[in-house]
Formats: sequence, C-alpha cells, structure tokens
Amino acid sequence: QVQVVESGAGLVQAGGFLRLSCTASGLTFADYHMTWFRPAPGNEREGVSCISSTGGRISYRDSVKGRLTISRDNAKNTMYLQMNSLSPEDTAMYYCALSRAYYCSASEEAYEYWGQGTQVTVSS
Repeated sequence: QVQVVESGAGLVQAGGFLRLSCTASGLTFADYHMTWFRPAPGNEREGVSCISSTGGRISYRDSVKGRLTISRDNAKNTMYLQMNSLSPEDTAMYYCALSRAYYCSASEEAYEYWGQGTQVTVSS
C-alpha cells in the first residue's frame, strides 16, 4: 500500500522560512520524479518545483526562484522544499506528487500518487 505524507506545515511572518517534507512508502521511491504543487486560480494546481528521480534535474516556477530549494534523499524516501523569504502570496496548501514516467508535468493526470497536503500560512 502506497502512502505519501507531507509535513512541515506552519504559520510564519513575511520574510520567514519553513521546510516542507514529503515521505513516500510502499513503492520504489527512487523510480519517481516528484513535484510540489499548490492551488491555482480556476480550481487547478500549479507546479511550484520539480525534481527528477535521481535529483539531477530541478525546476522552479519563476515566482519562487531564488527563494525555494527542492531536494531529495532517496535513502530516506523523502523529498524536501526549503522555503525562504516567504511572502503572503506563498500562503497555500502544498501537495507533493509522484510520477514514474513524466518529469515536471503540468498535468495532474501524469502523477500516480499524491499526498494530502500541508498548509503554509504567511502573515504580513
């Protein structure tokens, strides 16, 4: 049984930082590309950052470049998102998603597994 669990939720002031984690079990973690998503206008989710299965390829959406850092530790079956210089615009539920075939796909249908999300709230 596959389980995907995010953690690291928090309430911080603008300019603060958080570290999100996503741990998956019941699968071969190193086989999966992973993406952090958050809600977007129109009842969809937007990709925030992506990391390939080996960690050798990384991508960020423009609005978070220089502030967020994605990483993974395949030995611990865990992916991380270090979030620095947070602003109220970063307030959202953050979800991690796993795809065996697609790196950094914008389509939610490309992902086999999703976590339940972890809430980030940034006050001004």
